[in-house]
Amino acid sequence: MGPSVTLSVFVCQFFVLVDLLNLKGINGGWLNAHATYYGANQSPATLGGACGYDNTFHAGFGVNTAAVSGALFRGGVACGACYQLMCDYRADPKWCLRRPVITVTATNFCPPNNNGGWCDPPRQHFDMSMPAFFRIARQGNEGIVPVLYRRISCKRRGGVRFTLRGQSNFNLVVISNVGGSGDIKAAWVRGSRTRSWVPLHRNWGANWQSTFDLRSQKLSFKLTLVDAQTLEFFDIVPSNWRFGQTFSSQNQFS
Repeated sequence: MGPSVTLSVFVCQFFVLVDLLNLKGINGGWLNAHATYYGANQSPATLGGACGYDNTFHAGFGVNTAAVSGALFRGGVACGACYQLMCDYRADPKWCLRRPVITVTATNFCPPNNNGGWCDPPRQHFDMSMPAFFRIARQGNEGIVPVLYRRISCKRRGGVRFTLRGQSNFNLVVISNVGGSGDIKAAWVRGSRTRSWVPLHRNWGANWQSTFDLRSQKLSFKLTLVDAQTLEFFDIVPSNWRFGQTFSSQNQFS
């Protein structure tokens, strides 16, 4: 087999692999972006913002979080997605640390200011928590560095978490600590009296809405991620649940 044929076979195999990764919602290649960081006076635990996570520790994400620009946020679909970042040392050797790579979770939206801001479309930007930012960049800089990033599968401790909010027959379910691609494409709920899966609709961020009266019922959930993985969580919530409670499952996406 000649060198040109070998090269052609390799190229074909490469693009097949890329297509498979894209189908799973994970991009295998490194892409260019920029990063800044939240103000020093802000607790990284409260940076759930536009995703609706009251506390990123409680949600299972810790301090390695970021608000992402609209090109990445996708109207809230990106909530819970994981990204691997490294500072682009070749582009900025003065302020970039040479080797560190960090994994962050998208927990907030970085809004555009429509005046050349870093989060204006079509820019891909990460506004990171301060502890996360200074794991890849030197302190003392102006707070803006070039980065390389890629989507990766989320590795979570414990199972998926469901926090119940709302009142009466208006239910909001905040879904967090999701592994796999991390970003949820579709969700359903099933009460012990309804006995059928009822679609939930994204209200905002990680908040999923139902207008059925689910009180005094055991609740089960079904989730499909952007990478097409689907899991069912049977009887996760007992019939005596109350609004404001969080329930953790034993199941987790890989």
